[in-house]
Amino acid sequence: MAGKKHLPNRGLPLPVVYGGMAALRAGVAALAAPSWPSTLALVRAASSYYATRALNSHRLKRAKDHLRIAYPDADAGHIEALAIESYQHLFLLAAEIARGPRTMHADSVLGHVEYQDMQEGLGAIVSGRPCLLMTGHCGNWEVLATTVALLGIPMHALYRPIDFAPLDDWIRRERSRPGVIMVDKFGAMHQLPRLMEQGACPAFVADQNAGDRGVFVPYFGRLASSYKSIGLLALKFGATIICGAAFRDHTPDGQMRYRLRIHDTFGPEDWSTHPDPVFYLTARYRRALEIAVREAPEQYLWMYRMWKSRPRHERLDKPFPDKLREHLRLLPWMTADELSRIEDRSERDRSEIHRP
Repeated sequence: MAGKKHLPNRGLPLPVVYGGMAALRAGVAALAAPSWPSTLALVRAASSYYATRALNSHRLKRAKDHLRIAYPDADAGHIEALAIESYQHLFLLAAEIARGPRTMHADSVLGHVEYQDMQEGLGAIVSGRPCLLMTGHCGNWEVLATTVALLGIPMHALYRPIDFAPLDDWIRRERSRPGVIMVDKFGAMHQLPRLMEQGACPAFVADQNAGDRGVFVPYFGRLASSYKSIGLLALKFGATIICGAAFRDHTPDGQMRYRLRIHDTFGPEDWSTHPDPVFYLTARYRRALEIAVREAPEQYLWMYRMWKSRPRHERLDKPFPDKLREHLRLLPWMTADELSRIEDRSERDRSEIHRP
């Protein structure tokens, strides 16, 4: 997870820095002030308008292309609707984050959150065993982190600093209010082992593209790059991996409400027999995130470039590796049909890369 260092403000003049922050705070206040039903109506209208403008056409096309991969049998109208709803979800996230400090605090969290299938995951956390918490760009991951922190569970959330330093400071401060401890992703793999030795439970938004050197595992039937460092951290500490999401589920009167669900909990006893434990646990948490996304596909950021990087055999124009095929075949949930679909998709990607 190494990368470029934080570049404060990108050399912007101070009047621009402070003017930008003033505009941001005004925008946050505008989102937080009206009633939530009024904010919902405004945000949905604005997001639908933006999603279909010419300036966003290439991102909307990317979202639709990704949806066709994930839902190959869906008709064009359904794909179009889900792509636009993905932008509504993005805009609603901003509104929810703006209103979060007013609505999600220790005295009110139980009134806004419904817990589903949480026993095994929470049991692992409170047992004191090392744990890694996983979610994706689905639902509201900020609500997930806030709720876990408000339950009294120490939450260390990995995040990427924003280059605009005043905005980064403000976001860190707001996200830290409920007890979420922010960990800079640059250099995190040096810091996280020390934190885990102290009993911390690091949390990852784990569906991000990890580049050409990542672990390539299935995600909606297509190989996707995932961070190897997460698997190595789990192996080092024998950690239990807990995958979940918080979905928006508004009441009939338009109030903010969420349902938290843990989709999978597993540990060393599950991956110890696989010839490549890092591959197994990476594939399993990616599978859990896919299950979460399928539960509410309209609450996923489909415009995100989750399949940007391609595996080595595709880049080098080589056949599907026998070793990768065997690793996939040994996954307990893998079927012959699914394996065939993954190979066919990889062959199509290889052909597209090297098309004259």
